[in-house]
Amino acid sequence: MTTTASTPRIVGAAFRTRRSPARRLVMLIRRYPGGVLGISLLAVVLFVALFAGQLTDKSPLSVDPINRLSPPMPGHPFGTDNFGRDVYARTLYGARTSLLAGFGVAIVALLGGIVFGLLAGYYRRLDTVLMRIMDAVMAFPGIILAIGIVAARGPSLTNVIIALGFIFIPRVARVVRSIVLAVREYQFVEAARTLGASDVRILLRHVFPNAWSVVAIQGTFIFAEGVLGEATLSFLGVGPPPEFPSWGNILGEARLYIREAPWLMFLPGVALTLTVLSLNLIGDAVRDALDPRSRRRVA
Repeated sequence: MTTTASTPRIVGAAFRTRRSPARRLVMLIRRYPGGVLGISLLAVVLFVALFAGQLTDKSPLSVDPINRLSPPMPGHPFGTDNFGRDVYARTLYGARTSLLAGFGVAIVALLGGIVFGLLAGYYRRLDTVLMRIMDAVMAFPGIILAIGIVAARGPSLTNVIIALGFIFIPRVARVVRSIVLAVREYQFVEAARTLGASDVRILLRHVFPNAWSVVAIQGTFIFAEGVLGEATLSFLGVGPPPEFPSWGNILGEARLYIREAPWLMFLPGVALTLTVLSLNLIGDAVRDALDPRSRRRVA
């Protein structure tokens, strides 16, 4: 009786057809709507950054003193700033600076954090020294430390990336270290040591693969914080020089004319908000997709 009742379920499972790619895509969209929205918004921003020259015929650096602080009008859909520069063109080209800064900050933070985290978690003698250094870095307010580094090295996009990446290294290092501390005690790591595998091979082939998902999640959030951090430094006047338009320095200059020309802050403010929102949505979706406790099968 039991065998007969269970047979249809077994046969049904054996002959069940695989879902089509279109159906899989629909299920992914239903499962991670925030991630899809985030990817869509980020794709728009990337498109704007790559094709800014085709989306406007004006230079972000061209000055028109006659039309300074002009409200939105034909030829200047979002007005002009205090030098007569087109706000629309500066916002489009500013996407390049802001995205490049965020990406660079994420790369610096991840590379440094992975190296320090692997070393601290695997080598007990280095653990205390490296973690105390990381604690010392985290003890400083991040934005103040970044301002100090940029002030010492000089205002440039490269120095902004280095400064912001440096302050995020401890976050990644501590996360990677916590995973390495657990993984290094596993039997497959002991077996690799017994077989004579080098420490570098063990770390790269056996230990780090267990931490890559957490690193990927951290990378998306650091990308967003890097974009926001660059905007903050530029707003305070210690970011990239004025010849590199970014959303931060556009907002920083616009704050002086917020009563006379409030339209100056609208477009760069919206662009910055949507970019950071898209990256956070992507980070949440990646976290859900890689978390075995919340992941559901879509295959």
